[in-house]
Amino acid sequence: MPSNRASGPCTDSFPAQSDRGPHPRPDPHRRNAFRYSHRSGRTAPSSVGMKVLVTGGGGFIGSNLAAALVERGDDVRVLDNFSTGNRVNLARLPEAEVVEGELRSYERVHAATRGVEVVFHQGALPSVPRSVQDPLTTGAVNVEGTLNVLLAARDAGVRRVVFASSSSVYGNSGMPPRVETDPADPISPYGVSKLAAERYCVSFSRVYELETVALRYFNVFGPNQDPTSQYSAVIPRFVTAIARGLPVSVYGDGGQRRDFTYVQNVVEANLLAAASERANGAVINVATGRPTSVNELADVIGKLLDRQAERVYHPERAGDVRDSWAGVELAHELLGWSPAVDLEAGIELAVESYLHRSSPA
Repeated sequence: MPSNRASGPCTDSFPAQSDRGPHPRPDPHRRNAFRYSHRSGRTAPSSVGMKVLVTGGGGFIGSNLAAALVERGDDVRVLDNFSTGNRVNLARLPEAEVVEGELRSYERVHAATRGVEVVFHQGALPSVPRSVQDPLTTGAVNVEGTLNVLLAARDAGVRRVVFASSSSVYGNSGMPPRVETDPADPISPYGVSKLAAERYCVSFSRVYELETVALRYFNVFGPNQDPTSQYSAVIPRFVTAIARGLPVSVYGDGGQRRDFTYVQNVVEANLLAAASERANGAVINVATGRPTSVNELADVIGKLLDRQAERVYHPERAGDVRDSWAGVELAHELLGWSPAVDLEAGIELAVESYLHRSSPA
């Protein structure tokens, strides 16, 4: 059964520190450390207290976003079919209304959008490897499902849809950093599905009275991410393996560079995208703007856990991009956004969640 879970690229990478100096580092030892804060002052007050829908709200990114929306006082509804999302992720959000249903059902999606001002469309069938194995289902959920969300939002009088796109749309075209004006040349069926869904969003903003913003996520990681899934991203897999003294699996030579982005940064970008008057119809990168190699990532995690990061190398996987990190100037220009949590702080915040979820029951 396909998922409505929030998605992101299946391979990760982490940022170095900004040239402007280190980002603030949240307390890595605080339980339930991820909580959205208004202290940045960057969220438009007029957007608070509205009725919102989070598709894929039981998934990793979606549940973090739903928590932030509840915390700031919004009336939150979640749509998920829980095939890869998890009800546990919503256990601390009794205020949220949960609707179980498929993205591929227009009727179910339309029912979920009634009375909603903004839809945060995080629902998708994630993972590049899964899309290589089953491109048909990936396309059906990610493209048809997104079209259903847009049609339902249009028909229900929703003001704006904020869509979770992916860095995988860039493929290997050109040289990093990837910027929004670069040509899209996705390699994997997952990347193709995200690009098609993204273009539907832009089209709807041009031909209907529906505002859209597409956010291209780069390698998101953080709490509520499942390290036990066969499609788990690299950071949770590396953390759980290194913590247990096991070698990590590296596909390719480990020199491929990525732009790992902590989930709190992504949540804040979503909140700003829902309110920004200048962002309608835009496609915007959400990342840190700093690359690192997979080998460097293993070393950083090993240092944080005070363990040796041993590696086992495997052949490259079909569909993987060699190097991908982002330019984030447009996010700053249109949203007033910049990443607040760097790689090491993000990993420290996520470690407890990863180890807890990977422990035997």
